[in-house]
Amino acid sequence: MTAARLTAQERGRIASGLADGLGYAEIARALGRPTSTVSREVTRNGGRRGYRAEHAQHATAWRARRGAASPAEPPSFPDTHGRDPAAVLAYADRFAAMMVRAGLPRMAARVLACLVTTDSGGLTAADLVGRLRVSPASVSKAVAYLEGLEVVEREAVGRRERYFIDDDVWLRAWLASARTNATWADTARDGARVLDPGTPAGARLARMSRFFATVTDDMAASPSATARDDAVTVLAALAVADPAVVDRITGSFGWERDRVDAVRELLWQRTPQ
Repeated sequence: MTAARLTAQERGRIASGLADGLGYAEIARALGRPTSTVSREVTRNGGRRGYRAEHAQHATAWRARRGAASPAEPPSFPDTHGRDPAAVLAYADRFAAMMVRAGLPRMAARVLACLVTTDSGGLTAADLVGRLRVSPASVSKAVAYLEGLEVVEREAVGRRERYFIDDDVWLRAWLASARTNATWADTARDGARVLDPGTPAGARLARMSRFFATVTDDMAASPSATARDDAVTVLAALAVADPAVVDRITGSFGWERDRVDAVRELLWQRTPQ
């Protein structure tokens, strides 16, 4: 049996085998590898449910670089608290990839992933340069972009700057998104007036304006929303974050199962799919 490291193609076949429900031994036989090699590979890189071939390849490359690094090289993971740095890196890559799919520039997504996966929620530019192995200019540009989205802030630490996210970052990002939608609605409304709603272009912009105005109302809790709607929306969000919240709340009222199920169905209808 060869002792060479797994290739990217082999990792892809492992991922496919896991997706098909194959066992380690069966996957190993198809690769011509020991079963222990496959099981160790999967265990180190997210387990059966979390294994991703690309992430595993990145993690292996990172471990190889760390092994060859000089003792004086600054740590790339300042506060992993004993966790496997490769596992942290793999998850950060996965988080960043999700952000890129959502429309975030790649470097901004990588910086945000670093901050999210750091216990302190903050890193200096030097930390980010060391962890991402990119230039200071790349980090600076990415941070400036994230500041524009109001998801990252900076503070002075001596002669350095520290970039950080706080616990309400997602709320602020949500509100910023609501403001952006409101701008879309206003701009499209102006365009409909200029081009005349009776023309195809004007009608298109009028529909766009109505769409973004509705989204803004839903997100920003406009005055047209009733207190009941607000309460149901908040409860729906809580139920998504913690499904047991419905049972705890309805249990305190002693409601029958049918009534509890009706509440659950209402919240499900109010939750974006």
